[in-house]
Amino acid sequence: MKKIVFTGGTGRFAIVFRKIPIKEKVFFPKKNELNIENLNSIKKYLKKVKPGYLIHTAALSRPMDIHEKNITKSINTNIIGTANIVNACQKDNIKLIYFSTNYVYPGKKGNYKETDPVLPINKYAISKFGGECSVQMYENSLILRICMTEKPFIHKKAFSDVEMNFMFHESLAKNLLKLIDKKGIINVGGKKQSVINFAKKYNKNIKRILAKEIYGKNFPLKPSMNINLYKKLIK
Repeated sequence: MKKIVFTGGTGRFAIVFRKIPIKEKVFFPKKNELNIENLNSIKKYLKKVKPGYLIHTAALSRPMDIHEKNITKSINTNIIGTANIVNACQKDNIKLIYFSTNYVYPGKKGNYKETDPVLPINKYAISKFGGECSVQMYENSLILRICMTEKPFIHKKAFSDVEMNFMFHESLAKNLLKLIDKKGIINVGGKKQSVINFAKKYNKNIKRILAKEIYGKNFPLKPSMNINLYKKLIK
């Protein structure tokens, strides 16, 4: 039986993952038990539980503009917090699975492979890539560059000119444990399509908007990924 520690246990993805029937023993520590911004807190908890795996989903994400307004919080949580997790895991050779984002890619040409160069497109993506940098230094690790959202699609408007790989949390939740013994980087998402096409399947009344009209002509419209490796692994 695999013993797994799951950070971000009260987050949106974790709530969905908890509903998946699995045979593995999974621990969902609260912040007062494992605080990713406190290295000693992490070490103490891992010493008590002695897991073989740690799935690191704890992160600062929405609202997206918080990464512009409060870079200290963004850095402390997504960069330093992740570095603390890496330091604690490498001490006992715990397998680390890190949730990153498709936004680390430049977003200009689309269909990015895991081996393509990265260029984070906003400060949220920079903070997640900052976490990636520490994870990549640790060989016993896996980075998942993910494009997902909660179900139902929460927005009343959707971009018709942005190409993504959106999938719902449920899709990854049921396949996550098929990936955790892999290493390196895996792009994770759904079918490549415009955001409006994804959203319209679940809300026919959603309104169409253009990112280039809101954010300007330099906004990256194609942060889509090549997910062939992911599809192969979850078969």
